[in-house]
Amino acid sequence: MKTPISITKKIVILLLLTAAIVLPCRASYILIPMDEVQKNHLKSYGIAYWVLSQNGEISWLLNYRGGTFMMQHNSAIERECKLRGVSYEVITDGQSTAILSQIADPSVNQDVVRLQKAPKIAVYSPKNKLPWDDAVTMVLTYAEIPYDIVYDKEVINGVLPMYDWLHLHHEDFTGQFGKFWGSYRNQQWYIEDVRLQNQVANELGFQKVSQLKLAVAHKIRDFVLGGGFLFAMCSAPDSYDVALSAEGIDICDHMFDGDPMQPNAQAMLDFSKTFAFKDFKISTNPNEYEISNIDINPYERAKRITEKNDFFTLFDFSAKWDWIPTMLTQNHQRVIKGFMGQSTAFRKQYVKTNVIILGENKELDEVRYLHGTMGKGTWTFLGGHDPEDYQHYVGDPPTDLSLFPNSPGYRLILNNILFPAAKKEKHKT
Repeated sequence: MKTPISITKKIVILLLLTAAIVLPCRASYILIPMDEVQKNHLKSYGIAYWVLSQNGEISWLLNYRGGTFMMQHNSAIERECKLRGVSYEVITDGQSTAILSQIADPSVNQDVVRLQKAPKIAVYSPKNKLPWDDAVTMVLTYAEIPYDIVYDKEVINGVLPMYDWLHLHHEDFTGQFGKFWGSYRNQQWYIEDVRLQNQVANELGFQKVSQLKLAVAHKIRDFVLGGGFLFAMCSAPDSYDVALSAEGIDICDHMFDGDPMQPNAQAMLDFSKTFAFKDFKISTNPNEYEISNIDINPYERAKRITEKNDFFTLFDFSAKWDWIPTMLTQNHQRVIKGFMGQSTAFRKQYVKTNVIILGENKELDEVRYLHGTMGKGTWTFLGGHDPEDYQHYVGDPPTDLSLFPNSPGYRLILNNILFPAAKKEKHKT
């Protein structure tokens, strides 16, 4: 006859065996898919940033399900995903290992990059109210990613080394006030903006706004040379390069700085000082809403393309060898609908040969998305103003991003936000 003690022992042994079987299968990783199943791609980046800010680490699975994020399981992360409406999957340690093994296969164009810290973000933006918005600040706010606003005073006073990442949007570094003179010189916002910019220039010891903006451009250049990450959109990319090329040359007409431009200014431009562009011609017409011919004139584009057929294609890079451009082009769509800005599309003939083209429209021979290195840092330029408002006019209301939680165009911006968090060497599986 069996005693109660022996029965108890059997129960204990059975429980231990059950635990031994169940424990290895318990959930140990969270997967945030970035393919078509994701309900909110934009807020997914906010989750990734939040995890990094909590000293967590993330494996960014390049080219796996649209650039999926994987991290160790934590109930707090689950809670954040639920609160922000982000789709996620709980997987076992064995499933995680299988995914990493699949990615490590040399025949598969996928790889893993480890994200290790939350980058400190600055946005270069004026403090006065202007009748346009900024796609980057809008998407950062929507994704719940913190950032600081800096402008000329802060930059001149040397704050940039405090940050990892800097954004430039609708800005004119040539000192021509965005070339708005022709259409908006009688508007109160334009008059006030000119007054304020001249006032700040004088306070900082500059005679002209163009001189102040060049000094700011040099501070930004030094930030990149020292290891900073620069991202620019709309009018910033070409106006920035034009300003660098025109160092010591007056390219502003009298309505912008009180005296005429140098008659031989074009011939004096130095393209060795620029980041992305070469051999371009500056616009000398004060009524023309263009800084240079780097950008394809919108009237010229309108003869060949409309909103319905305006697209550009992201390049497909080798994830294992070209992991940086691969990271910058992670998306659930490879064909991105176009969007206009003061600078919409860059003429390919003016792009330097050492620049990496991330996205282009081959039929139109125009480049939309560029990347390069400068010293210890990197820069990325994206044409256009708002990825979900094709032709955003001065005075238009800002886009409601809750209507576009899966925007492929806005994903390109957020890829750049996480770029500084990546470890320089690839994570080996």
